[in-house]
Amino acid sequence: MLKRKMGRIGFDSSVLLFGGAKLGQVTQLEADRSIAYALEHGVNHIDTAASYGDSELRLGPWMAQIRDRIFLATKTTQRSKKEAREEIHQSLERLRTDRLDLLQLHAVGTPDELELCLREGGALEAALEAKADGLVRHIGITGHGHQAPAVHLEALRRYPFETVLTPFNYYLYSLPKYRESFDALAAETAKQDASLRVIKAVAKGPWAHGQERSFATWYEPFASRDTIDACVHYVLAQPGIGGFASAGDIELFPLIVDAVERYGTLSDAEVMERLGAVAGYSSPFGDADSGV
Repeated sequence: MLKRKMGRIGFDSSVLLFGGAKLGQVTQLEADRSIAYALEHGVNHIDTAASYGDSELRLGPWMAQIRDRIFLATKTTQRSKKEAREEIHQSLERLRTDRLDLLQLHAVGTPDELELCLREGGALEAALEAKADGLVRHIGITGHGHQAPAVHLEALRRYPFETVLTPFNYYLYSLPKYRESFDALAAETAKQDASLRVIKAVAKGPWAHGQERSFATWYEPFASRDTIDACVHYVLAQPGIGGFASAGDIELFPLIVDAVERYGTLSDAEVMERLGAVAGYSSPFGDADSGV
């Protein structure tokens, strides 16, 4: 499993983050199989969230045996200091651990959401308090939507977050304004030596109205090996990107692991040809708020 250093944090993380959303609505047995598969294939970074259903509960039983050999990250969607503090402590209990390697302010994808987190009495204060108490080692930020890269750039200007988790894929980067925002964010993370990771690497687009949802993801993912290979190559070949979170479905996970393990077997030209020929490729966030 390819590893890359997480900026100034210094941890050699697998480029594939085990996305905890996939455990939100599965049994413990199903979760155990997926977690075991990840560990067997060298994934050493687990990224979950308090808002991912039962995900933290499914991960908890594993902590006694793996805590010291993984990088453990979770997230809070709370915006006030009080509520975020409570959620952080709840996550520690559910995960059965006394510390988090990374606590991320989650779903911060608009200027208003950022302001709520950074204001006096906001969630950032809870994260800083948890860090001072030794419960959290590092603080990051995540977000969805077309504004996310620009919002995360502003976040870095106001506080030196150590990690950023923002949307990126072939289609999103083809949008001129999105590309401009993402490139500016990538430049700032490089300047600050913050770790830039991405989400939505294998997202094809929104589920169509009435479409049968064959996967647990909230967007329609790619499911063919050839296209997933191209998506993974495209993301990992992008300068400045340290890794990406796996899609939120346990059945897709082995295909994504396989694509990472074979990264480098495709040329950039082959990747561009495959992704450029995909029919129905669009933004997972739709077009209403695209700003492009």
